[in-house]
Amino acid sequence: MPVLDGLWGADIRLQDTSLGGVVDVSVCPEDAPSSTVWGPLRTPPVTCGGGLSLALELPALIRQLRAAWRARRGGAQSPPKDRTEEEEEEDWVEPEEEEEEEEVEEVKLEAQEKKSLQKEEGDADLHHVTHKADGRLRTRHAGVLLERRGSYPLIDLRILNTSAQQGEVESCTRRKVKRLHSFQRYCHASRLLRGLVAHSPGSMHLLDDHYLGQAGHMLSKVSTWNFDIFLFDRLTNGNSLVTLMCHLFNVYDLVHHFQLDMVKLHRFLGMVQEDYHSQNPYHNAVHAADVTQAMYCYLKEPKLAEQLSPLDIFLGLMAAAAHDVDHPGVNQPFLIKTQHHLASLYQNTSVLESHHWRSTVGMLRESGLLSHLPPDMSQDIEQQLGSLILATDISRQNEFVLSFREHLDNQSLDLQLASHRHFILQIALKCADVCNPCRAWELSRQWSERVCEEFYRQGDLERKFDLEISPLCDQQTDSVPAIQIGFISYIVEPLFDEWHRFTEASLLSQTMMGHMHKNKARWVRLRYAHTPSHTEDEESERKGEGDIP
Repeated sequence: MPVLDGLWGADIRLQDTSLGGVVDVSVCPEDAPSSTVWGPLRTPPVTCGGGLSLALELPALIRQLRAAWRARRGGAQSPPKDRTEEEEEEDWVEPEEEEEEEEVEEVKLEAQEKKSLQKEEGDADLHHVTHKADGRLRTRHAGVLLERRGSYPLIDLRILNTSAQQGEVESCTRRKVKRLHSFQRYCHASRLLRGLVAHSPGSMHLLDDHYLGQAGHMLSKVSTWNFDIFLFDRLTNGNSLVTLMCHLFNVYDLVHHFQLDMVKLHRFLGMVQEDYHSQNPYHNAVHAADVTQAMYCYLKEPKLAEQLSPLDIFLGLMAAAAHDVDHPGVNQPFLIKTQHHLASLYQNTSVLESHHWRSTVGMLRESGLLSHLPPDMSQDIEQQLGSLILATDISRQNEFVLSFREHLDNQSLDLQLASHRHFILQIALKCADVCNPCRAWELSRQWSERVCEEFYRQGDLERKFDLEISPLCDQQTDSVPAIQIGFISYIVEPLFDEWHRFTEASLLSQTMMGHMHKNKARWVRLRYAHTPSHTEDEESERKGEGDIP
């Protein structure tokens, strides 16, 4: 769903920026209050006019609806007197039959559209296919791309993750799924507005009762480094990001400090979680939740915790949650060589990171989360979020590591200065984004296999369209151990060596460095021994590692 799809009459201006640029996304003030998107969710009243009970009015209402239906069909103005109740009931159920026929017709049209698109992909080159994909996602505002979902390949909107069984989801039409989601959101918002969510100190805001069991027990240990985000995601039925963020906002009392509207906050977090592509093996909402949990651990480092302001904490958690939103599952070189519209929009510079930032700004404004703050403050928050998210660009890794090392060598970091605290937040987010090799082996291995699977999928796409296969994306030549050894050696180790110096060898930092060295050694053994990642000696090695803080 495009981020600004429902803002009718919106005046949108997106200006290309670098790290210090400005985003100008404005909405006509006279349109915002009356928009259903900007307005707060309200529970519609259920009343009966004239003081009559619903039971007394129901027969008359049914008769009026039947008469209206017969008039719509062009039948007689008054029903024949000899018609039986059964015949009238048959007339009454015909709208459902017609609706089912419409849904069947809709499915047929979707199948024809899919078949046509497949034929076009076979007959046209990749540039044409990409152009077709972009055209399906553009809005009616000429010259301006307003959608959040702008990735390639196309996302099949009929494949949605719900709590229903997979077979039921695939058999549903888009209309039925949208109805289900709308009903669930309405019930949840109604529950919030009726005050059924506890707001006592120490409670978990916005968490359903089903989450208060094992998920609540896990949240009590969210500051430990051995936190299993995969288990937590299963316990929260795929809502790990929203659940975790709500809990952390409550831990830091950010809702009260910034006077945030609870419904707007949940709306924003839901939008962020939905805009991560669950089809991606790695860059999905679970990765965002994992990075957020790691960021929380870093914010609690003794060297840093006492110096951070509520705004610093707010920015750190928000940037971690949204740093990869709407990631298409392919890297920047792929977007550039396929002439994707995002590459053109951001002039081949920090393409994905700029898109993640712009998407976050769009969702902030659509949800109205910061609309109560002074304009200069909300714009400053958006700008600082952009600076943090853009720092995750892996092509700028050496730039940040060298700057960090220089500060540490000269002992020039002064955390009393807001600019220096912001720089440390950038470093902390970069560490959280690539901390998978610093996790325990069971978690680290899963992330390694997921990211390599995403690389291999890109390589398959490049092979399909006769493009040069990107480095690390050829499954036939690039093994998982080889990729992980290079990643740890050239990306993770240099960054975490400096973070270890900054934290003055804290307990958490020692634990991470220990895991990193052990995991690298294990990948080296697997690479040269050609053995599966699950070996019999793993259990004995895990027992020797001891408890993880």
